[in-house]
Amino acid sequence: MLISFENIVSFLNAKNIKVSGVFHVGAHECEELNAYVANGVKEDAILWVEGNTEIFNRIKSQVKNVINEMVDETTGKELPFYITNNGQSSSILSLGTHMKHHPDVFVVETKKCYTKTIKDIGADYNIDFKMFNFWNFDIQGAELRALKGAGKLLENVQALYVEVNTEKVYVDCPLVEEIDAYVETFGLKRVMTNLTSWGWGDALYVK
Repeated sequence: MLISFENIVSFLNAKNIKVSGVFHVGAHECEELNAYVANGVKEDAILWVEGNTEIFNRIKSQVKNVINEMVDETTGKELPFYITNNGQSSSILSLGTHMKHHPDVFVVETKKCYTKTIKDIGADYNIDFKMFNFWNFDIQGAELRALKGAGKLLENVQALYVEVNTEKVYVDCPLVEEIDAYVETFGLKRVMTNLTSWGWGDALYVK
């Protein structure tokens, strides 16, 4: 996270928002777990989603509450999943300007995947999303698509942390202004932004 979770919690506390639970899409190796727990979030109150089956199989015995699904705005769609040599840049979108900024990162394998919306994940796994008032999405350019698949579940979100783009780091990825406009319809406004010089960064949205 380019904005530390400790700083986020301090900001939210000043607004009388307590993080009661975290819904984290794009778990990777669950690098944020220690920061979540150190800042008052119980491990039982964190739900992880990871689309890369190989990574999921590595982490499922190490963390609680992890689901293997490829999140998107529709369910049941077959898509290519581009796996990169560094793992963390893998996406359902192909690399765009990412190749220019990070020429050492490249696709090593393409696999078929089948998508599922957050709404359907909730129904299939019997998830009470009211438990999770902080959402963190890091899915390499597909964040807006995933958010659209959440529908009215976004109404329960008090704070949203997402990776954003100021250029087409991935082909057809939305720019930060498009995410701004969409989540604002749910009362979420961008309050913090940390951008890199490579066309991407992180943003925090709060009600």
